[in-house]
Amino acid sequence: MRLDKYLKVSRIIKRRTVAKEACEKGLVEINGKLAKSSSEVRVGDVLRITFGERIVEYRITNIKEHVLKDEAKELYELV
Repeated sequence: MRLDKYLKVSRIIKRRTVAKEACEKGLVEINGKLAKSSSEVRVGDVLRITFGERIVEYRITNIKEHVLKDEAKELYELV
């Protein structure tokens, strides 16, 4: 699945366009490497996202095309 779509489906970032902009600004890394919005994500990848002065790391535990709001947190775990 594309990184920008995963960020939206998992509700880490609310909108796909915002996710794409974050990738273009270099705020998102996959396994320690800068990521483009079109990068493919897999189960086990570690995402590192810079939100202002905060840096948050997520490990991908599941990938689904569509999930309900309550189930979105099952797609990742905080590292």
